[in-house]
Amino acid sequence: MEKLNFEVILPEFKAADYVITSYGAVGDGRTKNTAAFAKAIADCNEKGGGRVVVPAGMWLTGPIELKSNVDLHLEKGAVIMFSADFDDYPLINTSFEGFFTYRCISPIYAKELENVAITGEGVIDGNGGAWRPIKKFKLPERQWDSLVKGGGTVLEGEEEMWWPTEAAKQGHLTLIPNPELLRNKAECEKYRDFLRPAMVNFTNCKKVLLDGVTFQNSPAWNLHPWCCEHVTIRNVNVRNPWFSQNGDGLDVDSCKYVKVYDSVFDVGDDALCVKSGKNEDGRKLGKTCQYVEFKNCIVYHGHGGFVIGSEMSGGVKDIQISDCTFIGTDTGLRFKSCLGRGGVVEDIYVDGVNMTEIPKEAIIFTMGYDMDTKEGQQVAHEEIPEFKNITIKNVNCAKAGTPISISGLSAMPVHDIHLENINIASAKDVKTENAENITMENVNITKL
Repeated sequence: MEKLNFEVILPEFKAADYVITSYGAVGDGRTKNTAAFAKAIADCNEKGGGRVVVPAGMWLTGPIELKSNVDLHLEKGAVIMFSADFDDYPLINTSFEGFFTYRCISPIYAKELENVAITGEGVIDGNGGAWRPIKKFKLPERQWDSLVKGGGTVLEGEEEMWWPTEAAKQGHLTLIPNPELLRNKAECEKYRDFLRPAMVNFTNCKKVLLDGVTFQNSPAWNLHPWCCEHVTIRNVNVRNPWFSQNGDGLDVDSCKYVKVYDSVFDVGDDALCVKSGKNEDGRKLGKTCQYVEFKNCIVYHGHGGFVIGSEMSGGVKDIQISDCTFIGTDTGLRFKSCLGRGGVVEDIYVDGVNMTEIPKEAIIFTMGYDMDTKEGQQVAHEEIPEFKNITIKNVNCAKAGTPISISGLSAMPVHDIHLENINIASAKDVKTENAENITMENVNITKL
């Protein structure tokens, strides 16, 4: 496979500024500025667009809903802090983790817009600690004790977990075993605290730019463009606590024409992710995630540095990653799916990744992630996922728990994978199962 060559169209904005203080905003960290943001954005949009300027200060607010032709611009020293009042976040019909579901509106939300941006040198903080559960094993004992004494409630059992509210805990106990209830708005209203949103969500938007801003502390996923076209993400810092549940960095979901470069990620779950819907919902939507490039990015923590899946039922193709560095991510290059998903992942090109201190696999293909259906069960052909035509070259890993693991399905082996110029230091050997036409050229595993 050759390197991709495609263009992404950048948004353009009228040279006009709308400063939020002109609409009554107060940057004291205590005054809620939801109305001021809404007025400034509406005025900017109605007058043909431009920049909505957020000056230095601490700007508390409820959700911000963007509009076309608006650049939300944070000056140096500006911090947007989102409210911890769950009543500020109404339920909307959206997609999360590949399913159509009701969920609280994202702190920054954009739907069916064109020409929209978030730029500048400021910080956007999702106040995720107010929303997220925390697993006991992820915290030192003293920190866990302090957390429990500070409020919230604990779900005891095999894996103890702290929840910020009783309603959030009951949502977990009720909705997870009965996912069909997530499509019932009345039922979801009972457990709104549980339905924590992605921090920044762009839905069906065109010509999107994120540039220069720090995005941190998200309730669930951090950045989630869904069904968008012509998205540019550059020079951003994406941060979440390492223990943050579902604390993904960037999930490029069912999008086309996306470039991500010169950015830094330090998160609590997968960092650079490509997705396209889950199971029947993803296949029904039928939006292939295609023409996506990641270049010159650094990941300091994450479950995976670069990840495709496990939600890939709509298909993923024509993806490129180059000149990236992963330092201490659980896995490096991670391709995951399972029976029940369906979908095809193909034409993926990786060229130039350096890694170190990877406790699990440096490169992993797994068809057994979060198994919805077990091997041997009868499934329709459309429910069998496929990984094929993937090139990985010029990869160095100074230390990994396992160098390379490729595990397909008996019904659909992982196939046509080319590995070239790979150097990995590990105490273990390469593992393959249900894999066909795996070619390795100059692949060196140095024993630790």
